[in-house]
Amino acid sequence: MLQAEIKSLLREDISILIKVPNSGKHYLCDCGEASLLTVKEIQSVSAIFISHTHIDHFSNFDGIFRHQIGSGEKIVICGPKNIHHQIEARLKSYTWNLVGENAIEYEIREIVSKEEINVYKIRPPHWNLEWVKTQHFLFEDEYVNVDFAILDHKTDSIAYLFKEKDSVTFNENTSEFKKGKWISELKTAFENNNSDKEIEIEQTVYKAADLFHLLERNAGYKLGVIMDHAVCENNYEKIKTVFKEADMVYIETFYKDEDQEFAKQNYHSFATASGKIMNECEVKEAIPIHFSRRYTESDKLEIETAFYKTFREN
Repeated sequence: MLQAEIKSLLREDISILIKVPNSGKHYLCDCGEASLLTVKEIQSVSAIFISHTHIDHFSNFDGIFRHQIGSGEKIVICGPKNIHHQIEARLKSYTWNLVGENAIEYEIREIVSKEEINVYKIRPPHWNLEWVKTQHFLFEDEYVNVDFAILDHKTDSIAYLFKEKDSVTFNENTSEFKKGKWISELKTAFENNNSDKEIEIEQTVYKAADLFHLLERNAGYKLGVIMDHAVCENNYEKIKTVFKEADMVYIETFYKDEDQEFAKQNYHSFATASGKIMNECEVKEAIPIHFSRRYTESDKLEIETAFYKTFREN
């Protein structure tokens, strides 16, 4: 299943690395200061997901692309409206006369709305944006597809849900046949809904439909990252729509309950508010993240205690 690691220390910004086990594939959520993020991890990132471009979520982008240049790879960057211009500005602020055009390519996906994703590409040395197309989905590769919600943080703040592809497994306890290549053929027929496919087992031919009972579809693991958002019903309705019954969600919990007036003023969340919405979403597990820099370890413990008390209420 997907694995997430927080790469920022308490008084740093926020950056979360999501790993696909046994693949070497990484996704990065936000580019804040993150001293635990290694060069090797950065070079394994195939897609970056930016919630919004306040400095504590975007300040380390330069350090990240510094270690990606020269890879020759195409790296996807997803983010809110105008993310393509902000990426372009960062890249054009440096001199690239010693870097060739094949050193890297960024494909930028600007989230205009749930139905409109504008796709651009940009590459060295001149970093001129090229519009590619408009599409209706955000991101999908061989491992995950990514859904999202556009939340209000007095600017668009994108919350992302990573869903592993469903898998099909063979239940050998219900089978009287010896294992063989027929299992992969059966799985292919099952995934393609080809019930008439002929499957040969031990010199006997069966219709795939007669063997489908030997297979089991397993729902893909769902991991969410909800960054900065105001405490308001409109945000909560969007969160419920996307993150309902997720397996794991990391959620911004910037303030202690006693500082919730600051949360309201700054369009942030606070401990019990974040815990309550996770409870209402019926997620299996949730982790509070992204605390104000003013807080100490004891403050963090106080936030976590209040969060989990509310989250785990029946």
